[in-house]
Amino acid sequence: MAEEKWLKVREIFDSALQQKPDERRGFVNDVCGGDKTLLAEIESLLSSLDGAESFMETPAVAKVAGAFEAEAKVLEKGKCFGHYEIIEQIGAGGMGEVYLAQDKKLDRKVAVKILNERFSRDESNLQRFIREAKSASGLNHPNILVIHEIGESGDAHYIVSEHIKGKTLRAIFNEKTLKLSEVFDIAIQSAGALCAAHEAHLIHRDIKPENIMIRPDGFVKILDFGLAKLVEQQAIGLEKATAKQNETAKGVILGTINYMSPEQAKGERVDERTDIFSLGVLIYEMLAGRTPFTGDSVSETFANLINQEPQPLARFAANVPDELQRIVSKMIGKNKNERFQTMRDVVTDLKDLRENLSLNEKLERVASSGTQATAVLPATTGDANILTAETQYSFSLAVKRHKPLAALASAVLLISALALSYYFYAAKNTPVGNKKSIAVLPLKSINTASRDEIYEVGIADSLIYRLASIKGFIVRPLSAIRKYTDIEQDPLAAGREQQVDYVLASNYQIAGGKIRVTSQLFNVESGQIEETYKGEKDTNDVFAMQDAVADEFGKLLQSHFALTSGTPSAKRGTENEEAYRLYLQGLYFNDKRTEPDALKAIEAFEQAVRLDPNYARAWAGIATARRSIANGLAPASNFGRDTVIHEQHRISMEAVNKALELDPNLSEAYSALCENKLNYEYDFAAAETACKRAIELDPNSPLAHTTYARFLFGPGRRFDDAIAEIKTAIDLDPTSLLPQIVYTVCLTYARRYDEAARQLERLAQRNPKGAVVHFWLVGGGAMPGNDAEAFERLKRFQILAGTNEETIRIFKTAYQAAGWQGVLREQAKISDNYNSALFLRACIYAQIGDKKKAFEYLEKAYERREHWMAYLQTDPRLDPLRDDPRFDEMVKCVGILQ
Repeated sequence: MAEEKWLKVREIFDSALQQKPDERRGFVNDVCGGDKTLLAEIESLLSSLDGAESFMETPAVAKVAGAFEAEAKVLEKGKCFGHYEIIEQIGAGGMGEVYLAQDKKLDRKVAVKILNERFSRDESNLQRFIREAKSASGLNHPNILVIHEIGESGDAHYIVSEHIKGKTLRAIFNEKTLKLSEVFDIAIQSAGALCAAHEAHLIHRDIKPENIMIRPDGFVKILDFGLAKLVEQQAIGLEKATAKQNETAKGVILGTINYMSPEQAKGERVDERTDIFSLGVLIYEMLAGRTPFTGDSVSETFANLINQEPQPLARFAANVPDELQRIVSKMIGKNKNERFQTMRDVVTDLKDLRENLSLNEKLERVASSGTQATAVLPATTGDANILTAETQYSFSLAVKRHKPLAALASAVLLISALALSYYFYAAKNTPVGNKKSIAVLPLKSINTASRDEIYEVGIADSLIYRLASIKGFIVRPLSAIRKYTDIEQDPLAAGREQQVDYVLASNYQIAGGKIRVTSQLFNVESGQIEETYKGEKDTNDVFAMQDAVADEFGKLLQSHFALTSGTPSAKRGTENEEAYRLYLQGLYFNDKRTEPDALKAIEAFEQAVRLDPNYARAWAGIATARRSIANGLAPASNFGRDTVIHEQHRISMEAVNKALELDPNLSEAYSALCENKLNYEYDFAAAETACKRAIELDPNSPLAHTTYARFLFGPGRRFDDAIAEIKTAIDLDPTSLLPQIVYTVCLTYARRYDEAARQLERLAQRNPKGAVVHFWLVGGGAMPGNDAEAFERLKRFQILAGTNEETIRIFKTAYQAAGWQGVLREQAKISDNYNSALFLRACIYAQIGDKKKAFEYLEKAYERREHWMAYLQTDPRLDPLRDDPRFDEMVKCVGILQ
């Protein structure tokens, strides 16, 4: 359209918008006179105001529609909607205002959108919105915000979603210019989320910077499926949301039109390709700093969208790859048949381009540095496999001159080099890192009011046992994934924390005696869903249902990865649902490794065996929990510690024997046996035998490897082997605190003090409340070196732990008066005033040179059968005693070989 023609169209269109709706066409006819072309153009624009099939499709140009401009009534702090208490307003959108609120039932912060009164007054509007919001809430994707609830309180209708800390892409635009790597990252994550939504037959229709949230860690969340529409009436499972931090209603609509597809703006039928267009506009803006169709007014922007071609990206942004310009241009094509037809194609092209650019960059670095392309190969490959720098440089130039072949040529070169490297490496080494790792998350209930542990954790437990039987997989244990029961849990964040290749995230819904389970296998690195399982089972037999789901998904996974399966190990061990439920509760408390929680675990396990006396796993749970009580630093009461240890050991051993009688191949029972032999009976040969048997029965048990490591750096005095074992335990369960503590102790006992100090710092950061306790338990004060450094570390840990100012002052005064020895003397006073472990008191007195008291406490610790006595020969805090004959006698009493 010629410029002068377009100016005329815009002028008439703007004037028409000022008329009453029923007078617009008469006005246009009068103004256009006999110019039929002009009349057709303007009527095409005006038709969008009338052609929407529902309020969901009201085009952006309808900014004058009163329903979107209702006055907002700001809610005061403390106002409650159901069990949600308002904290503050955080945004406003076209359909309502958004507030930060406290969920008083689940004790978490959420975002609550209160729908505008005029918007929700129309019953058909409200019902359609609720129906489509429910469909969106079934989504379960890490890059899509989660909707928790749709409800009403009085006359107000509200939507509750997760609250995300971060910034909208619009806020980021206002702060900085994005790097190309950041553009790729945001675009690929957003496209992946939309791809998942499209596969669920749901389109967003409002992709814009205000609806893209970037967390501090760079993770993308797509907000507000409030305008979403089902392409077909069928829903699937992925996470969804609504928290919206926008501007005024007018701004929302103006913002929307800049990203709308032509067909959406005209009120025509839309499909997945409208999201492709909007995302293309967003990528254009990330690169160019402006949208491709921006005009000086709504009508101008609208007309640009319909008629004008966008300016080339290269005009506004330097060094944009030609292929990226092609991708964006194809995404924002006005004819939807000429765009990408699926978001999956967009994801593929973006990822391929990013990978090819990375490969080219590597090649150019190799050429510019003059190094050989195959420098990664070991020397054993020989000269015949080495490309000279000259050859590599020529290849790089050829890549630049022939860009269509760049990706293929680059990939061939690098893959060949890596393949040769792997071949020669594998010839000399047994591959140990080639197994895929997976974390099976607890299931999420779609209906939060009907959550049940036997489904959420029980099905996960069955899946873990089933997948552990697949050769080539390392599966995180239940103890590692149990903490991810939060309904808001981001699967990919959990996967990164667990350091796994894959995450299995599932949800379930119970209705009519059936349970519907949807599971999705996420590739943690790519963020993509590689496999989806859907199953519906009867709930009348919970265990049969769990096994069926686990078996079906196991077969799906085997087929996906072309792996073979062994025989699944025995599991569960009971047919009593309530006993199993109690066992799961016992595991939860026992994994916390504190005395109060151990007591709760014992109660749950003992109830389980009362319901099913033949429940071997519950008996093993009793043995482990009782051993934890015996190993505790202080009993629940401040007296009778000797009796506590002896009695707990007796009960623990009875439970061990019962468990092994019922199931001679139960790994956790052998781990408990190893602990009892090591920490009370001081029968070290039997302890090692039991530890090895536990690992043999379950090589993927972090508990078995941790227990064996404790034997190895104690009476075994095989520190390298101990470090290898504890690192295996950490690899199997990287978020568990116990292996990290044991690793710190191991490094200290091995006299690797620098490493121990670094690990102690990491440990304190991970567990601030236990920082000071860890400092004393792992021998932090025994590490030789600068006393001032040691004291600064102690002060820092005291602050992390929230130690009261008076205690900090006491230690500071002691250090100023007598240096580190003063600190130790103060610690000795504290230990004497509390019923702490006698062995630890002996260590403190040994360090301050009071051998008499040190030996007194060691003798009492031996009589009490404290577990620390197994480490008598290796604990560095006792080094001042080692030249005393009494120490040799004590070692003989304990039975440690010299």
